[in-house]
Amino acid sequence: MIWRKPAATTEQAASAIDRVLVIQLGDIVQFVHALAAVQRIRETHLGARITLLTTEATRELAEKCPYFDTVEADGKPKEAQAITKLIARIRAAKFDVIYDLEGSNRTNNYFQGMRPWPPNWSGPVAGCAYPYLDPQRTDLHRLDFYAAQLAAAGVGKGEPLMPDLSWLRGALRDPPRLQPDFFGLRGRYVLILPRGAQDAPTRRWKEENYIAVAKTLAAHGVTPVVLGGAEERPIGAAIAKAELRAKNLVTRPDLFQAIALAERAYYAFGDDVDLMHVAAAAGASCLTFLGSQAEPDKTRPRGRGGVVGFTATVVADLPVEQVERQLRNAGVYSLAQTA
Repeated sequence: MIWRKPAATTEQAASAIDRVLVIQLGDIVQFVHALAAVQRIRETHLGARITLLTTEATRELAEKCPYFDTVEADGKPKEAQAITKLIARIRAAKFDVIYDLEGSNRTNNYFQGMRPWPPNWSGPVAGCAYPYLDPQRTDLHRLDFYAAQLAAAGVGKGEPLMPDLSWLRGALRDPPRLQPDFFGLRGRYVLILPRGAQDAPTRRWKEENYIAVAKTLAAHGVTPVVLGGAEERPIGAAIAKAELRAKNLVTRPDLFQAIALAERAYYAFGDDVDLMHVAAAAGASCLTFLGSQAEPDKTRPRGRGGVVGFTATVVADLPVEQVERQLRNAGVYSLAQTA
């Protein structure tokens, strides 16, 4: 039985859905993963009006996304009165189905607050219309979790999900600020995505290693481009000082520009930072360094361009030679030398 219509097929039931709510309140990585699930939801409910309940942290990206008709960014109120009003608003909207892609204690409380007659709800919640309560679910990569959750609600059959941000350039009409030339980049370039020195050696590759690879890239006519946040300013400056042909863009691109740069990059490599997940979702071929204590199979980036993960107990111990061998195997060093 699907959508409370015992005689309906999945296709018939899906076509009867007019109002859909998706809830996702996480950070940019969690949101990018959730978009892969939302794409499947949109493909299933083609004619439905889909509303997203999210936060200000992801609102700007969500508003450009073609999967949503409405974006509401007040999904994490702090005061009890505001939470009560939010629950009342969701109830009053009379959504045909709610996909809880957050799956947290907070959204569980939202569901419980709508009893005794909650809406059709999909999520890891006992007592909802479409529960996903597999005991092994917390061991899964979030993309696999979403695929299984949607299958339990009759959306897909658990087929693998892949994050995809290729829609962004078209959604923004490919303005000049999304071109590599906007940052003075011409020809082939490789993104370097380091982690700042505030993190332990178990989680980050050494600054001198990044410098060594940047020098090799530049010697082969490939521009090393360093991206990162404020914490990565020192390492970005150090790489650019040691290799003058490198481009230090730390903190310069906004999220949309970072996605566009990743989409057109020849390759991306670095630590398991948020930008690595974004680059993979943008379609870049990636190499990422993973600490073995961080459950790499559960947390590693995924993307259409393929992601190679090097795992070590201490990421700082990964040798430069191993990384350069992977870049050579990926064709990065086979380019004609122009330097």
